[in-house]
Amino acid sequence: MLDKTYEAASVEPRIYETWEKAEAFKAGAGAHEGADAFTIVIPPPNVTGSLHMGHALNNTLQDILVRWKRMQGFDVLWQPGTDHAGIATQMVVERELAANQQPGRREMGREAFVERVWEQKRKSEGTILGQLKRLGASCDWSRTEFTMSPNLSAAVLKVFVDLYNEGLIYRSKRLVNWDPKFETAISDLEVENIESDGHMWHFKYPLAGGETYEYVEKDEEGNVTLRETRDYISIATTRPETMLGDGAVAVHPDDERYKPIVGKLCEIPVGPKEHRRLIPIITDEYPDPTFGSGAVKITGAHDFNDNGVAQRNKIPMYRLMDTKGAMRADGAPYAEEALKAQAIIDGADFTINEVDAINIVPDDLRGLDRYEARKRVIDQITEEGLAVMVPADHADVAWMKGRAPEWTTAGKAVVRALGEDEDAPALLPMVESKKIMQPYGDRSKVVIEPMLTDQWFVDAKVLAEPALKAVQDGTTKLIPGNAEKVYFHWLDDIQPWCISRQLWWGHQIPVWYDEDGKEYCAESEEKAVEMAGGKPLTRDPDVLDTWFSSALWPFSTLGWPNKTPELERYYKTDVLVTGLDIIFFWVARMMMQGLHFMKEVPFDTVYFNSIVVDAQGKKMSKSVGNVIDPLDLIDRFGADATRYALASQEVQGRRFLRMSDQAAEGGQRFATKLWNAARFAEMNECQRVAGFDPSATSQTLNRWIATEVGKCAAEVTEALEGFRFNDACAAFYRFVWNTYCDWYLELAKPIFNGDDEAAKAETRATAAWALDEILKILHPFMPFLTEELWERMGDAGVKADRLLALTQWPKAVVADEAAAGEINWLVSLISEIRSVRAEMNIPAGAKVPVVIVGASDVTKARLDTHRSAIERLARAETIELAEAAPKGSAQVIVGEATICLPLAGLIDLGAERARLAKEMDKLKGEISRIEKKLGNPGFLAKAPEEVVDGEKEKMAEFAARLEKVTLAHSRLLDA
Repeated sequence: MLDKTYEAASVEPRIYETWEKAEAFKAGAGAHEGADAFTIVIPPPNVTGSLHMGHALNNTLQDILVRWKRMQGFDVLWQPGTDHAGIATQMVVERELAANQQPGRREMGREAFVERVWEQKRKSEGTILGQLKRLGASCDWSRTEFTMSPNLSAAVLKVFVDLYNEGLIYRSKRLVNWDPKFETAISDLEVENIESDGHMWHFKYPLAGGETYEYVEKDEEGNVTLRETRDYISIATTRPETMLGDGAVAVHPDDERYKPIVGKLCEIPVGPKEHRRLIPIITDEYPDPTFGSGAVKITGAHDFNDNGVAQRNKIPMYRLMDTKGAMRADGAPYAEEALKAQAIIDGADFTINEVDAINIVPDDLRGLDRYEARKRVIDQITEEGLAVMVPADHADVAWMKGRAPEWTTAGKAVVRALGEDEDAPALLPMVESKKIMQPYGDRSKVVIEPMLTDQWFVDAKVLAEPALKAVQDGTTKLIPGNAEKVYFHWLDDIQPWCISRQLWWGHQIPVWYDEDGKEYCAESEEKAVEMAGGKPLTRDPDVLDTWFSSALWPFSTLGWPNKTPELERYYKTDVLVTGLDIIFFWVARMMMQGLHFMKEVPFDTVYFNSIVVDAQGKKMSKSVGNVIDPLDLIDRFGADATRYALASQEVQGRRFLRMSDQAAEGGQRFATKLWNAARFAEMNECQRVAGFDPSATSQTLNRWIATEVGKCAAEVTEALEGFRFNDACAAFYRFVWNTYCDWYLELAKPIFNGDDEAAKAETRATAAWALDEILKILHPFMPFLTEELWERMGDAGVKADRLLALTQWPKAVVADEAAAGEINWLVSLISEIRSVRAEMNIPAGAKVPVVIVGASDVTKARLDTHRSAIERLARAETIELAEAAPKGSAQVIVGEATICLPLAGLIDLGAERARLAKEMDKLKGEISRIEKKLGNPGFLAKAPEEVVDGEKEKMAEFAARLEKVTLAHSRLLDA
């Protein structure tokens, strides 16, 4: 006998162990003879990571597809593995060393530190794989790979060497995201842009030689609003410390204010006056004439936008900071370096390397942290009188006194002077307090510094062309379709891919240098030495970006560069399920490498799943305290409930999925409903019958449920083929909860309790068969519960001959439209009567007369057949036929007939009309409020996407409710 309640915590580990012992997940398990292959590669999680909600959703969707295809008889491989996750794993180890007061990596040395990281990998790798098993992931664990395993490392070496020899990998000095804490370049994906409190300072750059010009400002009608003679150009900056590295000041070509001084020189107002550099005033499309002064300082070595301007206009780029984000302390004294820099500005030929070697940081700022240098630069400029000043009143002074510590020495002096004479007029430096977007390292949590450094790059433009064409011509399909726009945006304007990282954990760059700096790229040091003619060599210390090795994942995990049977059988893969946020960092790069080395796309279809947010639509964050732990949900509600909650809310094309305890509770209720239905069937002796043929049944009820089973299986299959996971869940939910549990079992009760033994035996066998088909349909979504019931429902009858996981996916076996039409009419009739009762607030226990107008002969016959069911399930006092609707009745249409419920005497019709009218007005008001909000361009521009989606969902809910209330009100208008 089944237990009274389903205990997921005790069932799930036992079921998973059963699957593993049976090797149910090995490649090819359960495949039909001659079956086609179906392959998915898992997006490899960080080897030191743990399961989060994004993993839970992503792997649930993959597992649904894999289990479904396995049941369809395909030769299925779900390839698992983990990623070495360079910076993340190195950070974990360094943090642990510091916490245990052990020597840091630099004290340990590279070899000892790398071995320490390997220890950490061996210790923690099983954690996330075990957590994936708790979720129910049916990977072929015997094939688990790691991005730094010997096989995959060999693939990485070959790809690097081949691309190097083809001229597609090269070393160059370019601007990158630099993390001053970890002292390495990082990718855009590892940068978090966070809105922070900041300031914009306005400074004067004096024109060379004391030149002057007439500065004129005009309004939109062309009227002059300001005219004055100036000997400077004003710029605004949020990063004053980078002024030291300016190569030019840029203005827009159409900005009339500055046309008199375009091409002239101006002075950077920092450093000893006798050595200050002069830089040109140039034109470029980048400056916005309406923002600030319209003039922009160009610091090409420390800003990505400025870098573009510098490259277009051949402006020198000077690196100001060291790897820790402090002002450079190397090189010759400032005076000497300033002269070199000015020579370059004055027209000498230059290369980026030559300019980068020049340290133009004044001696008194060298070695200072960048933010301390910022304070000193502001002080020096302000004290010299080169800050743009604005009139101040005592309110300004009060504000200044409450300012943060970055308020300058000179500014404080102005405040003090004003404080001594309250009537004295004063000017204060122009400083705007404003919100600015600051780039932070997602792991270091420090502000990222754009930095001009020597790095290794891939010529992504060449590799991108075939990858772009493969999506354009439909060779690889991206779902949802709007993902193509993002994909094309990245690849149309792709930049060289920085693949080097200044870390110790990862694939070390396979390039060696001789004493003269000549490069030798080879798959081993022995080969490199041979290439160098036996000269002593030094290996490049950098390691490869983690994305470089993971870009090879679809074919390196199958044995490439060796020609393995698995590579022949399972490449190209069929589906990749991943997040839109890594479409460029991973998906596009797998496309590039797959096409380049395999001459074929790595996957047929890419499905981009939603981003999981909390119930209010907010991004999950530890600092906010709204993180939902999937393992906690599994502990409390079970893996099946968690999986159902995720899959049922995964709407194709919707950016965000709202997760909550309530959603998991809903999954648990559904699991309980199915368990209780199985117990009911068991108690009524519904047992699996060997050789049962549903098409041979004679009872209308049984032929109906067999037909509906086939329809449900077809609907779920169609939804999965279209990657509409929520539609698949909705289809089987409706069938299981409503059709099977609420209607079939309910309508079968009189048969179970009746005296017709033949009808009883057929119905018992049909109920058991239908339950088995339900278990098959639900298995990809809720594997533990369904496998348990599959086994247990054979306790008193016929045992299943194989695991449910390896059982054939159901197909339609009965299509009796006459039987389906009759029972669906009955269900519709009772449902409509129940709906009216609920809408009209008729007490649940009250019986109501039912009058049917306009019934056909078919309907009359059905009424005779099912009268007892209608009376019992619709709480009908009487069922009568009539020529016209009774006065004071609510009416619904079922088929050709009008179903009337005389309500006079049961409810206060006038009060009910008033109540419904009031609710209609309230709902209309709510809908109008949201429509105004969604029609406000300001709201749409500022509100996060998840907030906008939430408002749209609310409006849809209100609209659906309004439709129901309006219908109920209309039924009472003539009553």
